[in-house]
Amino acid sequence: MSEPEKINLIQQSKKTTTEEALNIFDQLEETNLEFMIGQWKGYGIQTNHPMDGLLEFFDWYGKEFVSPEQVHPLLFIDNDHQVTAITPNPTFIQLVAHWERLPKAKIFKWLFRLVLPLFKTQNFKARLRMMEYRQQVSATMIYDDLPIQDTFRKVDQNTVLGVMDFKAVPQPFFFLLKRVK
Repeated sequence: MSEPEKINLIQQSKKTTTEEALNIFDQLEETNLEFMIGQWKGYGIQTNHPMDGLLEFFDWYGKEFVSPEQVHPLLFIDNDHQVTAITPNPTFIQLVAHWERLPKAKIFKWLFRLVLPLFKTQNFKARLRMMEYRQQVSATMIYDDLPIQDTFRKVDQNTVLGVMDFKAVPQPFFFLLKRVK
């Protein structure tokens, strides 16, 4: 199977192995800061990672890049069905790192929806920089208050494959972002 066929299959199934995702990621074209500007809808890719399905479970929407200094790293759908930026909470992120040990019960989603208004923000909580990851320099989002970096590679003009490098979890987490027009 060719690399474009593999990428199409992953985009459709949103499932692969970590090794295959890394292999594809390494072969994709780098992105630059200007390319990332805009709002993006996100989709997790299942690779047997502790976070598989977690973002979707909590109604993750995606990310927004206004400028290299102005980034909303986490957009969710709120209780009014609107896209809203939230402050990445270190305690919540630590729970995420150990999500596989927690039951994926609806009560957690209900609790998240209940406290979501407390985390809404107009402030930008990340920035974009050109950084090297896996021997290639590409646009990378750096969280302001968390040991997390998301690096992006271009699938096409409106799609990027992202990899989250989170210090607390050695396995990378993969996701797709589709540009919102």
